[in-house]
Amino acid sequence: MNFLSEVGKYILMLKGMFSKPENWKMYWKEFMHQCAEIGIGSLGIVAIISIFMGAVSTVQTAYQLVSPLIPLSTISTIVRDTVILEFSPTLVSIVLAGVVGSKIAGELGNMRVSEQIDALEIMGINTKAYLVLPKILGALVVIPMLVIISMALGIWGGRLAGSAAGILSGTTYDKGLFADFIPYNVFFAMAKAYTFAFIISSIPAYFGYHVKGGALEIGRASTKAVVVSCIAILFADYILAALLL
Repeated sequence: MNFLSEVGKYILMLKGMFSKPENWKMYWKEFMHQCAEIGIGSLGIVAIISIFMGAVSTVQTAYQLVSPLIPLSTISTIVRDTVILEFSPTLVSIVLAGVVGSKIAGELGNMRVSEQIDALEIMGINTKAYLVLPKILGALVVIPMLVIISMALGIWGGRLAGSAAGILSGTTYDKGLFADFIPYNVFFAMAKAYTFAFIISSIPAYFGYHVKGGALEIGRASTKAVVVSCIAILFADYILAALLL
């Protein structure tokens, strides 16, 4: 029953976001602020993870392909498809759930505990629309862009590692990179990116918005938001794979 109650409150929060804005300029400023916070703030960690993710994929794929009958260009084909289908959308989103999700939950939780949300409501502002909606929209705009950047850096990191370790030349890597490319894989990856972006922004916002207590509860809400977001991402990953592949 507690689970159903939480789901009901989550749906009501999402429903409460959609109302006529009191001030379009104020909402736009908040939206742009969230885009900068989520996008630029997470770009460094996404870049580092993506490059090493591609590099490790190349080295481990080369280690597993021991048959001389398999051409070396197959390594880059496997790395490309692995990075696009799974590593970039899913692994990066799980990392962002920790980075972005905890920040959103902590920010809203602090505003709830310090009664800033109550003060905004007394002023006649729809706090769900003003505080939560820009975060979700910002995540939906920026996180898919981060996933695309992650794909490019992951593939480039694999090429860099392959050349540096002497596994295969850049020309051979590029040959496998363009072989048998399926554009639908990118569409599938972007479908996952948008779904995960919504999860990463909305679930932590729910836990932060409904915090009760003091500073200790803010920490617990942030931890719970990250854990639930990661589980939801993995569950959605399976559902999308079953439906779209």
